[in-house]
Amino acid sequence: MSTGFETASVRMEPFLQITVLAPPEDVDRIMAAVVRIVPLVMGKYDNNAFVSASGIERYRPLQGAAAGPEKEVRQRPGVVAVMFEIARDPALLNQIVEAIFQIHSYQEPLITVQEVLASRSKGMDDSKNPHRWWNTTGDWKKASKAV
Repeated sequence: MSTGFETASVRMEPFLQITVLAPPEDVDRIMAAVVRIVPLVMGKYDNNAFVSASGIERYRPLQGAAAGPEKEVRQRPGVVAVMFEIARDPALLNQIVEAIFQIHSYQEPLITVQEVLASRSKGMDDSKNPHRWWNTTGDWKKASKAV
């Protein structure tokens, strides 16, 4: 399965999934740096990424940490996970990891990389599919502006 597979409507393709933990105020800066390197295209969309709900990050600064050593474990609320996929290209991965490291606010940013299979539509005409957003409630962004 490392090379992927296909169904009637979808190709499951190999990618590298990059996940970065960050405070929400870092997310736009991280994504801007990433899309300057690779546009994160998925079908007819670009800038594709997922930002999780916030959680609590736990850590304790040791000797040499910018905050100085501490005895208590810190618990920082509001940290999110930013996830996106790129081609399995070591040079591209190197550029992206370096860019994230340089603009992240942490001394030790957590960047993880996993090999994954991710879906890509074959671009078939599903304009009549009753489950698609355009055949149900419409565009969530336009609907939220009307409120």
